[in-house]
Amino acid sequence: MTKIHRLRAGLLLALALPGATLAADYTVQPASTLGFTGSFQGASFDGSFKQWHAAISYDPAQLAQSKFDVTVTTASVAVSDKDQQGALPGKDFFDVAQYPSAHFVSTGFRNVGGKVVADGQLTLRGVTKPVSLTVDFKPQGRNATLDVSGSLKRLDFGVGGGDYADTSVIGADVKVHAHLVLVAK
Repeated sequence: MTKIHRLRAGLLLALALPGATLAADYTVQPASTLGFTGSFQGASFDGSFKQWHAAISYDPAQLAQSKFDVTVTTASVAVSDKDQQGALPGKDFFDVAQYPSAHFVSTGFRNVGGKVVADGQLTLRGVTKPVSLTVDFKPQGRNATLDVSGSLKRLDFGVGGGDYADTSVIGADVKVHAHLVLVAK
């Protein structure tokens, strides 16, 4: 067997091995959104982040090779209430001067009752904790939409602690959600 034939045979064997395929890499489009819902004095409010970057590699048939890596610029937080808008970047909440970004990276994916869950680590205000997000992936040819949602406890990350730790005023649970419009690379 010549050197070229051995090389071809090796390439074919590598392609045929289980797990040799990789999840598809996607570019996140500007129409995508990343937001959250909290509560203040019993009333629900929505917020979003205007600046963030996500590296998405995903294939529902290849969950072991899939990965989410999202970095959020915390100073880009936006809510409609001007008092909340003024408070959220400050030391008592996101403390954007000391912690300019938050970071989520997936550690694995699993099927739970017909739904895919992305398990990962969220680092916010210098605290890293596990977070799980439900994944809804809808392929559209080579492109896709990806919706994720989950919940976290704000005080686990020191968001709104101290004078703002009273969960009867500011709810303990924050729902996070994203709608990503994806184009295959």
